[in-house]
Amino acid sequence: MFRALPVLSSSVARRARRLWRQYGVFWLGAIAVGLVAVLYANLIDWGYRTFLSLQHRHAWLPLLLTPAMAAAAAWLTRRFFRGSEGSGIPQVIATLHAAKPGESGARLLSFKILVGKIAVSFLGILGGFTIGREGPTVQVGAALMFNLRRLYPRSNALIERQLVLAGAAAGLSAAFNTPLAGIVFAIEELTRSFEARASGVLITAIIIAGVIALGLNGNYTYFGTIEIGAHFPDLLALAVVLTAVVTGIAGGVFCWLLLNTARWIPAPLRQLHSERPVAFAALCGFIIAVVGLVSGGTTFGSGYAEARGLLDGKEQLSFAYPFLKMISMVGSYLPGIPGGIFAPSLSIGAGFGNLLHTVFSGMQLQMLIALAMVGYLAAVTQSPITSFVIVMEMINGHALVISLMATALVSSRVSRLFAPPLYESLAERYRAPLPQPAPVPVPEVPEALIDDEPEATSQDTPRQ
Repeated sequence: MFRALPVLSSSVARRARRLWRQYGVFWLGAIAVGLVAVLYANLIDWGYRTFLSLQHRHAWLPLLLTPAMAAAAAWLTRRFFRGSEGSGIPQVIATLHAAKPGESGARLLSFKILVGKIAVSFLGILGGFTIGREGPTVQVGAALMFNLRRLYPRSNALIERQLVLAGAAAGLSAAFNTPLAGIVFAIEELTRSFEARASGVLITAIIIAGVIALGLNGNYTYFGTIEIGAHFPDLLALAVVLTAVVTGIAGGVFCWLLLNTARWIPAPLRQLHSERPVAFAALCGFIIAVVGLVSGGTTFGSGYAEARGLLDGKEQLSFAYPFLKMISMVGSYLPGIPGGIFAPSLSIGAGFGNLLHTVFSGMQLQMLIALAMVGYLAAVTQSPITSFVIVMEMINGHALVISLMATALVSSRVSRLFAPPLYESLAERYRAPLPQPAPVPVPEVPEALIDDEPEATSQDTPRQ
């Protein structure tokens, strides 16, 4: 009997190790993603409140602060955190589709990139840049989970892909408090497929990260709850089509501008960008500051407060708001600093909904805003299912499911006429190793000094 005890304990230990590797690592990573997502959100919110406080006290301060923060963010990104640029979703897609995800993840999802993503995007929001935190949370979540591969004695490509996928989806879910959107985002945008073997792990990670976020932030909907009457207006179908076309064109133009910078940026500015990127970033920061002052401060930041104010009926924005916000958004991404496009896109969509209310004045403003939000987000991401699920969960708009779906599908198709999918196109740029900073040039030796040196003899020649 006593001889059987060591055998039994050994069997229990092996089973415990197997369960830990199969589930425990993912659960641990999901908890970490939820915690970091909440802390990151609080950091970004505090940074933007600080900017607003300074801007309200000194209205002219953004003309100095925003260019300075832009220059600092661009220098840090290029010098120390290559791979942390933009939203981070293209980097996650590039890692998932790489032949060797371990090598790609080591470049794009390291702890160094994770720290840089959080720190530099904080500088950007502290300067009033039009960036969001939701996209960066996707890369942060993927990086956290990816680095847990070290807990496996024999990690492989399948395990690495599952970790990255679960971390990215959990990051989006925790950032927006939209668990269904996290699952759909993983299927539609990140992998374009869904493996049965990964489904349980993915959903479990999303649930755990969401529970952590809810435990710290409480139960909430991102943009609150909108009230939709039982009877839809007669012009709803026409409003859906027109909203989809308008937001599809606007989102398609935005994608075209980001993917074809060489075709519309003047040659002197392109040269400045390539030769003096920090100065170019400062120029972009100055433009963002000017646009912000012209708009009365409404274009600074992610735009969450403006979109929430429109939905609640507490905010009055000019009809130029979505166009000014687009200019600020393009200027925020040209320097190549970390920052997301989800929240700014939703804010721009809300501005278009406010604009379209002049055409459909008999409809509820909240209904038009919801349609325009999903339309512009779908046009920018060209992921219609993810877009309508995100907006539906953020506003608790289950009564508008069909209308949101139709708007998202039409707007994404219209956007495709202008540009290919944004994230996938940007992901292609991360398939190859990232360029390193240029080496310090070696000063040339004057010819006069070379002529004065004695000629080398065979004895002076070093051995090969």
